[in-house]
Amino acid sequence: MYCPFCGAEDTKVIDSRLTGEGAQVRRRRECLSCGERFTTFEVAELVMPRIVKRDGTRDPFNEAKLRRGIVRALEKRPVATERIEDAINHIQQRMRASGEREIPSGQLGEWVMDELRKLDQVAYVRFASVYRSFQDVNAFREEIERLEKEPTPEEERDQIPLLEDGK
Repeated sequence: MYCPFCGAEDTKVIDSRLTGEGAQVRRRRECLSCGERFTTFEVAELVMPRIVKRDGTRDPFNEAKLRRGIVRALEKRPVATERIEDAINHIQQRMRASGEREIPSGQLGEWVMDELRKLDQVAYVRFASVYRSFQDVNAFREEIERLEKEPTPEEERDQIPLLEDGK
């Protein structure tokens, strides 16, 4: 690894830690020539599925575009950057875990809405309003009412069933 300060080739790893739910390795390094310290992130480079849009065109997955959409929905909302990165990583993990070479944009949009619902309900409604092309106030009202009625996946997981299976 070249030093970003002096360009020397020899750097020493001081500390390594897993970040992003184990998807990245964060390394603190020190240049053996100038003594400056810096951080690097190591990520496995995996081939992501292509995205099939509604009009049938196929585009390579664009993480920056995904991030922009999520950040725009979360604009001026009290959500930590770390949680946003975790959500993006989780979406990418779902894409890879699908095992598909192509994923419909509609599926990706649903995964984004799942993550936004966990992060912030206002951001979820913002994203859903654009994604589902709400035409009037009633569409907003219906989505908010549905959001209030349906428990989140975390709430469902934490619930104790009323009846045991088979009874």
